[in-house]
Formats: sequence, structure tokens, C-alpha cells
Amino acid sequence: MTKTALITGVTGQDGSYLAELLLSKGYIVHGLIRRSSSFNTERLDRIYQGPHEPDRQFVLHHADLSDGAALVNLLRDLRPDEVYNLGAQSHVRVSFDTPLYTADVTGVGSLRLLEAIRASGIDTRIYQASSSEMFGSTPPPQNEDTPFHPRSPYGCAKVFGYWSTVNYREAYNLFAVNGILFNHESPRRGETFVTRKITRAVARIKAGLQEHLYLGNIDAVRDWGYAPEYVEAMWRMLQHDEPGDYVVATGTAATVRQFLEVAFSVAGLDWKDHVRFDARYERPSEVHALIGDASKAESLLGWKPKVLWEELARIMVEADVAQLAAELRGTAVRIDK
Repeated sequence: MTKTALITGVTGQDGSYLAELLLSKGYIVHGLIRRSSSFNTERLDRIYQGPHEPDRQFVLHHADLSDGAALVNLLRDLRPDEVYNLGAQSHVRVSFDTPLYTADVTGVGSLRLLEAIRASGIDTRIYQASSSEMFGSTPPPQNEDTPFHPRSPYGCAKVFGYWSTVNYREAYNLFAVNGILFNHESPRRGETFVTRKITRAVARIKAGLQEHLYLGNIDAVRDWGYAPEYVEAMWRMLQHDEPGDYVVATGTAATVRQFLEVAFSVAGLDWKDHVRFDARYERPSEVHALIGDASKAESLLGWKPKVLWEELARIMVEADVAQLAAELRGTAVRIDK
């Protein structure tokens, strides 16, 4: 029988890749989007299906993680086999400026969705998008047994969502899993996240449209993976016989400085000629090093990353160079990577 999935945060990087993956596997996919006066669905253009198309496999619904009643009604109507909660205020630095909003949507929003599943009485499996930011200042390598010590409102909200998921699994016997994903990037990454900010700047500097790139702490160490591979891990978690919690990471890390060096070198540039420090981009409390140990995911799910951070930097720079060139020609380019 055809499976049905519901994705919150479907317009984001992960949501778009996950929707494509599930559609390729024959799922009917429903996505939640927030009502806005402007469109933010460009990541979904290649899979969008209009409301009048027959036998639609991909359907969008207006809903919000702040509206528990709407979630109950939607779940009761759709009765999805799988639910993927990717919706969040997901920018760590911004969470310091909007801590209450971040706590409500990123933290309590996950609880609303869990409670909506319980209240609607449906039989489904739910994936909760947890984050390596929950580990915070706990030294690497980090795995499923590493204590949490979050260093941002975002990290705190994700810890709340993590334990809410565990609690509903234990209290109500829900098939609920936490995917503790370390940093994962792609050409679809939001333009204010540091990797994409770097690769877009490389493209613009190469084209003569920009001279300098302003960043905060470039000595932070991160474990960067490739987003399309990470959504495969999400799906595998919900296909496993038993629910559990899994770290998803490459186990290979670099500093922002190293990412800069590789990204600029792809375009034949020296990052030192263009990068400037701006204290406004520093966090009030920093997470110095995140390096994941995904041994459990490899052992139980058969998941292992292929793209490491240096190849990722090349993929992103080449995509941004191509996209900018198309924009300057006045043509559209579709990011399939």
C-alpha cells in the first residue's frame, strides 16, 4: 500500500530534500507551510503540484506549530503513516534575539505535535529533528550517550523537544525517534547560515559584485555533512523495527577558517584578502567544537556518509557560481544538488 507522510518545515533545506526522497519512494507527501504575504516555496518548485492536478502526490497545507488545534484536525484528516517534524526557528544566533519565539516554536511546538498525535488517536511514526547544538560545551566526540549542555536558546529548545519525544515514546508507546543531526549543508542552505554565506560571497567576489565578507568567530569547529544524505538517515530511522535516538554525522570536522580556505580556493581566491571580522556575528555564549560519532546509525540503520566537508564546500561554491551567473544572464537555474 502507498504510504503517506506529513512534513513540517517542508519549505526548508531538509524539508525539500526529504519531500523529494519520499516522492521517489512512492509516498504521498503532505507538507506544512506557514501563511505569508510572500512566497518562500522556491525550494519546492521542481516537485510542486497544483491543486487541480489529478492524482496529486505532493500537497501543501497552511498550518503552524503554534496552533495545536489545527495540528490535531489535520492529523485526524490525513492519518499519515509517518510524520517528520522539521519545523523550527533554526538559526542559532537569531535565537539569542528571539528566545521566547524560539522556545515556543522550536521547543513547545514539538510537544504540540506529539500531543496532537496522541489526541487524534492515529497510528503513526514520528521523527523529531534534534540537533548537535544540544551538546553545546560538552567536549567531542559526541554520541547518543553524551550529556547535553546547550549554549543557546535554540539548543535549550531542542533539548526540550528531545526529552518530550522520549517521554511520549515511553508514556504512550509512540513510535517516536530523535535524529541528532550535526551540521548539514547544501546549495539549498539558508543564505544567513555561515557555510552558505561564505559560498555566496565567494561567487559574488569572483564576479566582482562584492569585495569583503564579514564573519564572527572563524575558529569554531564543526562536523559538516551533506543534507541530501542526512534526510536518508531520517527516513531509515522510521523504517527500523524499534524506535530509538541516533546521532547523524560524518565524524570529520574542520574550523570555519578551513572551510573558508577551501571555498575560496575553489574559485581561485585567497580568503585572507576578503574576509573581515565583525563582532555582531559572535554569539553571547559559543559552542567551540561539535564532532559526531554516528556508529549507532551505521550499525543499526546501515547509514554512512559519503560527502565530507571539503567536497561539500566545492559542491556549494560551484552551485552558487552557476546560480549567480544565471541571475546575471536573467535566466533561472534549478538547484538539483
